[in-house]
Amino acid sequence: MPYSLDFRKKVINYIEKGGKITEAAKVFGIGRATIYKWLNRSELKANKVERRQRKLDWKAL
Repeated sequence: MPYSLDFRKKVINYIEKGGKITEAAKVFGIGRATIYKWLNRSELKANKVERRQRKLDWKAL
């Protein structure tokens, strides 16, 4: 399950206020690689999960 936009903003704000990435990872319980990925994005935005279409058309059955 993806992290909420609010949670990601909290982590980024923690680092921007002088917190270290390793500390943030421990405090928030996430991986350092995840934080680096968020920092490298140009902007934070909500993730949209695309779902596959169903293989069967239930109405046709």
